[in-house]
Amino acid sequence: MSRNLDFRRKTPPGILLIRSIRGRNWGLNTYRYVILLVTFIAYTCYHASRKPSSIVKSVLDPEPNKSLGEYPWPIGNIFIKEEFVGVNKVRLENTGWYPFNGADGTSKLGLIDVAFLSCYSLGMYVAGHLGDTLDLRLFLTFGMICSGIFVGLFGMGYFWQIHVFGFYLIMQMFAGLFQATGWPSVVAVIGNWFGKRKRGLIMGVWNAHTSVGNISGSLLAASVLDHGWGWSFILPGAFIVAGGILVFLFLAAYPEDVGFPCPNCPTEKVEAVYSDTETQAQKESRVQEANNNVVRSGSAFKKSVGLIEACLIPGVIPFALCLFFSKLVAYTFLYWLPFYLSQTEIGGEYVSVKSAGNLSTLFDVGGIVGGILAGYISDKLRARAITATSFMYAAIPSMFLYRTYGSVSKTTNIVLMMIAGLFVNGPYALITTAVSADLGTHSSLRGDSRALATVTAIIDGTGSIGAALGPLFTGFLSTLGWDTVFIMLMVCALIAGLLLSRQVLAEVAEKTTKLRPSSSERQCHEAPASQPLLSDQR
Repeated sequence: MSRNLDFRRKTPPGILLIRSIRGRNWGLNTYRYVILLVTFIAYTCYHASRKPSSIVKSVLDPEPNKSLGEYPWPIGNIFIKEEFVGVNKVRLENTGWYPFNGADGTSKLGLIDVAFLSCYSLGMYVAGHLGDTLDLRLFLTFGMICSGIFVGLFGMGYFWQIHVFGFYLIMQMFAGLFQATGWPSVVAVIGNWFGKRKRGLIMGVWNAHTSVGNISGSLLAASVLDHGWGWSFILPGAFIVAGGILVFLFLAAYPEDVGFPCPNCPTEKVEAVYSDTETQAQKESRVQEANNNVVRSGSAFKKSVGLIEACLIPGVIPFALCLFFSKLVAYTFLYWLPFYLSQTEIGGEYVSVKSAGNLSTLFDVGGIVGGILAGYISDKLRARAITATSFMYAAIPSMFLYRTYGSVSKTTNIVLMMIAGLFVNGPYALITTAVSADLGTHSSLRGDSRALATVTAIIDGTGSIGAALGPLFTGFLSTLGWDTVFIMLMVCALIAGLLLSRQVLAEVAEKTTKLRPSSSERQCHEAPASQPLLSDQR
């Protein structure tokens, strides 16, 4: 009885309420749809709460050569020509927000970004292990609510009239630490509910939450910017807190917690579990049987693996290092693309900050297509490393073409930007989702082990270090010219592809081995009727 009570305690209260109203349980597919939706919303909230700092930069530290009173897109007009006006420097000193509107304001804003990403990457390693040790639903809820609190506190500096740089730096550091709870947790939940079949395509579509979060965060932050920049932090902060409440109510982190067997366990037949069409008596019988068989392997009884043991899983280190350089490229575009667009002549004219913000979101649109395409191809080929490497190599000429011909016209810029986003974000999305989930359920792990969140944290935490360094290096290299920045990005893409060479060779060798019997089979034109041909077995 105590075991069943402990098992029931893991069922989210929102699902218990729906069960009591419906009088019956959901089917397996229904639960999967709910899991996809809730985790999608959860990580959309995470990314939305990261956008305010980029939206308010031009308000905290307005540039001398820009028109006063202009807000970034989406508040203002779209695709307008930049107007340069003469502005008195004394007047500028009364704009912005001290300490960000001084001579070193840009460097302070950059330092805040680096502090956030550094704490995020370091916190990822701890958060991944905790995610495999604690209840994922409660852990994710705690992280989202705390993230919202510190994002909101940053904005409260406007209302409390705080002009101390250390306050804003500390708020961003704590926000980064709690933001680290998100990614390993949601990937672990998806990996718990979905087997390896079509995992790449499912996660490729699901990974669109990154771009949806970036866009929705920009809209939320900008929609209240004219009421004071503090609201641009408070509103996204409230958004992620609301998402945390949703997670607490409806996220079942493990199939075992609601009476279903684990899909990653080869001895259990998940598809045989009851559906919504069964009679109530059959359901109750199967639920009782599931409770008796599953409770011992539910989330409360599994044990996590350590960081060192997770690092020893074949493929974890190479993919982590690959993501270091892949994410460096992706996050450099994320943080610097709007600035690059505003400083680059496109079609014979410069665009405003508003137009640059609008254009930069199209890079994310290309990234959505890239994530879905990379997942689909990797599922079809059953070759994650080959797919990721091919995309990274293709990103090199796409970035070169964008830098060389992106200034011809707005249309050319948009097309080349979306192509670059497709190839840059494709492998980044694939590695952080399907690859992490595959390695977290690797056959070398024991059946009662929990490594999904830990493996995801190792891979994405290493990648986040690159994400922190990329924008930092760009700040220095951009002073030498944007050609230098793009050379750095292309070299990093090349290194990312080379780091997976061993995995690529292993996948090629595996596929070559599978093809050999079929070639020898061609020589055997006659075979006994009772002996099936190898070609028929494929």
